Amino acid sequence: MKGAVPSVEAGHIHWRVTELPEPKAGPEQILLRVRASSINRGESVLLRTKLPSGAGGIDAAGEVVAVGSKASRFKIGDRVAGRCAGGFAELAIMNEFEGIAIPPDVGFEQAACLPVSFVVAHDALVVNGRFSPGETVLITGVSSAVGVAALGLARHLRARIVIGTSRSAKKLDKLKGFGLDVGLHSAAGELAAAVNKATADRGADIAIDTVGAALFHDILDCLAVDGRYATIGQMSGSSKVELDMDAFAMRRLHLFGVSNRLRTPAQKAATAQRFATEIMPAIANGQVRPTIDAVFPLAEVEAAHRHVYADQQVGKVVIRI
Repeated sequence: MKGAVPSVEAGHIHWRVTELPEPKAGPEQILLRVRASSINRGESVLLRTKLPSGAGGIDAAGEVVAVGSKASRFKIGDRVAGRCAGGFAELAIMNEFEGIAIPPDVGFEQAACLPVSFVVAHDALVVNGRFSPGETVLITGVSSAVGVAALGLARHLRARIVIGTSRSAKKLDKLKGFGLDVGLHSAAGELAAAVNKATADRGADIAIDTVGAALFHDILDCLAVDGRYATIGQMSGSSKVELDMDAFAMRRLHLFGVSNRLRTPAQKAATAQRFATEIMPAIANGQVRPTIDAVFPLAEVEAAHRHVYADQQVGKVVIRI
């Protein structure tokens, strides 16, 4: 089978498509004929420390072509999306309990947007963020894949105001068509005043932060009493900050991280299945739509990654297999 294999050269990740051995499903796994996968920035962090033995890619959407001896949730021919290892290949193995059934009216390319970005956004906003209808949501780096997913979910779940930051006025204007109420340039030192103005000095109830340390203190100043701060990514390139414990105590703030890297298979499965129960019906009927910025064939996987890391996209970049 064909698959895209990463390598690190002079500190940069490169991709080449080559012939690879076909994987075999273990007892509690399913084997997918992959139709689409997507690019996730978080994978680059892992690749710099440990390269996979085969294809890269951490999610996939496709058709089940084999099931393990103890797997019972799916059958051959079912359309499934989920996290996996080796999604940038014609065949990929997935733990069956991380699989999400793809509704009939949802295409493979749309489905490939869900297992990482949408599940992470749901985890940050709902599972750990305890979102309630009528709350105000701040999303930094709102044009990123997780940012656009969080925007769509916040709108669907009836947020009062959704505020997003970006360095690009063009991207902010485009996202207003997707329900962004207030678009702000993410200059450090200016964010809190702009958010407080937009919320009549109340602040944001939840911050979904994909930028990292560069805006950390500004975001703290944006939060309302009992505000929740979800840290997801470090697009600013820095992850170290000093904490003002008095600020947390006085305004009863909550800080938490969202990452699947160190979670157990059972925890990952629970998160995926809660997303499937709570959000997939809205995706099935079109109330929530994944935003696809661009689709590249597998042969152009290197160009697809360059597109992402040049910060060109609004939403998800998908690889068609």
